[in-house]
Amino acid sequence: MDFTGEAIIAEGLRKRYGDTEALAGFGLAVPAGTVCGLLGPNGAGKTTAVRILTTLVRPDAGRAEVAGVDVVRDAARARYHIGLVGQHAALDEVLSGRQNLVMFGRLHHLGAAAARRRADELLERFGLAGTGGKPVAQYSGGMRRRLDLAVGLILSPPVLFLDEPTTGLDPRGREEVWEAVAALAASGTTVLLTTQYLEEADRLAARVCVVDAGRVIAEGTPAELKAAIGGDRIDVVAAGTEGLPAVAALAARVTGAEPDTDVAARRVSVPVRDRVAALTGLVRALDEAGIEAEDIVLRRPTLDDVFLHLTGHHQTRGTTTTEAA
Repeated sequence: MDFTGEAIIAEGLRKRYGDTEALAGFGLAVPAGTVCGLLGPNGAGKTTAVRILTTLVRPDAGRAEVAGVDVVRDAARARYHIGLVGQHAALDEVLSGRQNLVMFGRLHHLGAAAARRRADELLERFGLAGTGGKPVAQYSGGMRRRLDLAVGLILSPPVLFLDEPTTGLDPRGREEVWEAVAALAASGTTVLLTTQYLEEADRLAARVCVVDAGRVIAEGTPAELKAAIGGDRIDVVAAGTEGLPAVAALAARVTGAEPDTDVAARRVSVPVRDRVAALTGLVRALDEAGIEAEDIVLRRPTLDDVFLHLTGHHQTRGTTTTEAA
């Protein structure tokens, strides 16, 4: 199915679990053929939003459509337009990659011949044709996730939901999955991606939505979000946590901007306008105050800076979470 316009629409979604308000007016719109990244702290509502959009959970209020189909009023029809890849691969390790794909094809009511043809097409598409006959138990982490992506595309859905697709993978495995996702987007598939890896959203997403407390608090391209918090930044890593308040006070005085402090990393980060003058002035001020710094770096802002600026805390990288919200 070819679909143009907004492939995913959510308006005013609300969901409560007991005393916990998981979604509090969540809304977004994702154009067809693009990758949208959902970033948020644990419990922000990302997974609940995905569960609603994929018809697994009914919202308490609000509306949502996928490929033009209402996911509440017409959930059965919506599912034909949706592919879902969760955090954990749902594969039979005894079977080969090809046998897994044929099995899922049959479960999706494809005929035997059609299931075999589709399995071969997907193995080729995801660079697994040479290993399709091997048991999945012999696959690397990246190969398993690519096979899991292939399973999600058995029926060629126009919209694919990826919930933490690279959790637990090593850098090489993540790179393999990123290449596969980028190829999907290039072929016209709409992808909604939840991730704990800021680099992942920066690399793949045309637009990023920052979620906190059950609602989208900011959205835009990665470049737009970074630009919104200023240009260059100076990071000062203190010798110990006890020196952080003094470093933050000096950074604020020299730059005239509000610094962010990451106690765990012993780092103070502050946006600057005149990068050379600010760096020189801060180095001089630290020296005059007798404050020892392990490192001072002048850099461009990252999505982590955006996240900290908007939510007041850093994103958690690479953790597997079961999100009640």
